[in-house]
Amino acid sequence: MTTGAAGTGIAELIAAEDILLFVNAAITATGQREFRSGAAEQRLSLAFLHEYARVNYRPLYAAVLALDINDHNAALIIERLLCTADEAGPEQKRREGELIAARLALLPPPRVYRLFRALRAAGVNNRRSRAIQREWLAARPDLGHDAVKYRAGLKSAVRHIHLPLTAGDSAELGDFLFRPGRRARYGHPLLDAHRRARHERAALKELPFTVAEGFAAGHGVSRRELLERAAPRMTRLERLRTRGEGGAPGADLGVMPLTRLALYVLSLPFGERAERRAELTGALRRAARRAAGPHAGTWGRVSAVLDDSYSSSGSGVKRRRPLAVALGAHYLLEALAGGYRGHWVSGERAAADPLLVRPRGASPLGTRILDALEDSPERLVIVSDGWDNAPPGLAGEVLRIWRTRLDPERRTSVVHLNPVHDAEGLDVRRLAPSVPTAGIRDAEDLAALVEIAQFAEGRTGLAELQSYLDRRVARLIGGGARRKRAQEKESER
Repeated sequence: MTTGAAGTGIAELIAAEDILLFVNAAITATGQREFRSGAAEQRLSLAFLHEYARVNYRPLYAAVLALDINDHNAALIIERLLCTADEAGPEQKRREGELIAARLALLPPPRVYRLFRALRAAGVNNRRSRAIQREWLAARPDLGHDAVKYRAGLKSAVRHIHLPLTAGDSAELGDFLFRPGRRARYGHPLLDAHRRARHERAALKELPFTVAEGFAAGHGVSRRELLERAAPRMTRLERLRTRGEGGAPGADLGVMPLTRLALYVLSLPFGERAERRAELTGALRRAARRAAGPHAGTWGRVSAVLDDSYSSSGSGVKRRRPLAVALGAHYLLEALAGGYRGHWVSGERAAADPLLVRPRGASPLGTRILDALEDSPERLVIVSDGWDNAPPGLAGEVLRIWRTRLDPERRTSVVHLNPVHDAEGLDVRRLAPSVPTAGIRDAEDLAALVEIAQFAEGRTGLAELQSYLDRRVARLIGGGARRKRAQEKESER
């Protein structure tokens, strides 16, 4: 039986492993179908991990909001913290409140309004919860815009927190939401445009695109005409969603985030990719340089193994997502490295022109890892779902021998980034115990996730992980970076 300091050390290592297990899931899993598991399995796995982390490590569970987890899991953490407020003491509640407010500022408004509806359905209506919702609504740049674009969500939130909309400018917002026929006109231009759109065709050009879509059919407005009218007010995502339709404005590649741009490139036919090679490659490299920031060119010699096997096609709801992460990582590593070489699993053809990469074939990861190690890199980065099947297990054996016999001094750092949550294993699938593995959803988070992966080697304990989380929490709550990211996200919607 282990006791004393050694026992404490083991307990801390287990706690660190548990939190990293949850972090990997919170980054990669969205409760949707993946290539090798269904949506029900994903949701069950995720629900268990949330409950386990919240019950056993509540302060760390809340601190995970400061990491680059996906929006789905951020909303789940907030919901569970607010639903179980009686489990936390006064100081912990204060800390959680700061984290929740900071993270809510980064979430897309539709997801926040869905979260508020979930809290209402769960009967969570304490003073703390109402204060958090009021603070978020007060920080919205234009509640009139929200009333038009997210009417049901705003209406539900206002009712739930008993927000008075009876005086001043808020009175007409209250009339719009709850007494729509009371006013002959509204002072707020969007509210009045929505009123006029019921009987006035010209008002459609004043409305947000998704709202105008709902009125277009009733006025006999063709799709082409609607897109031409709405072009000046369409968001980045709306431009991307309607690309290729007659009258639709072109997507602005110069401002797209790296992974979203990679998804766009992979959605194009091969012929169009080839025709636009210079444009698309230039856009990907510019996005990668923006993501690299001050770290550009500082990583020394880097080799990468990038998975473009058939499983990188993802699923019907996450089409080509794993492949898009690998493609984005290719260009980001190129920007980060002093010298770089990428090795695609499918072979030299993809390496010659990554723009034409497509999901195909098996996963000879072991062979490609050998090729990458022959480059004598300072860093080896593997981006793969961890399924090594040509032959099975070769990648793990190659990495074991490399680490234990050929490079015990760790001259080459090796990290595995996995974009797919393994519902059965409750974690991202690993290649070898000696290689740190971290989940990844967006290629632009690669540098931060390589930093997280160091904790997965089993050589650092809970104190180091806690210190890292504290730094991320301080950065999130600090405000400057948070406001900038929130503004960038808002401009896309």
